Amino acid sequence: MQRESIGQALSNRQGAMTQAIIENPSRSRFQAAMILAVIADLLQIVVFPLFIEGGASPADDLLDVGIGAALFYLLGWHWEFTPSLLAKLVPGIDLVPFWTMAVANVYRKSKQNMVAMQTEREERSTLSGARGV
Repeated sequence: MQRESIGQALSNRQGAMTQAIIENPSRSRFQAAMILAVIADLLQIVVFPLFIEGGASPADDLLDVGIGAALFYLLGWHWEFTPSLLAKLVPGIDLVPFWTMAVANVYRKSKQNMVAMQTEREERSTLSGARGV
């Protein structure tokens, strides 16, 4: 009996640690990140003459670095942000909404992770419930 309770305690502790490591940003952070990404992409499309030079444009550099830092602050580091930042260095590519696509992809992946974690929790609780019977 005591071994089972120790095993359950270790399992619960590992589950809590896994949950703490894989934290998903809150809904409000995703909303703020999406709004910033859409605004940045719209600025780069609508105010096209300022950003035509790609990586050689100081306004483009400031906007991209600022948006990258804001998204990192809101959502944490994600590999999806790297292609967005690198693509912005090529002249004319600013017409593609890379920041918006990157945030949408991060959101999609976070939802997949949440579903997987929920399924894993349900399986664990089912297994632990079966052991106790």
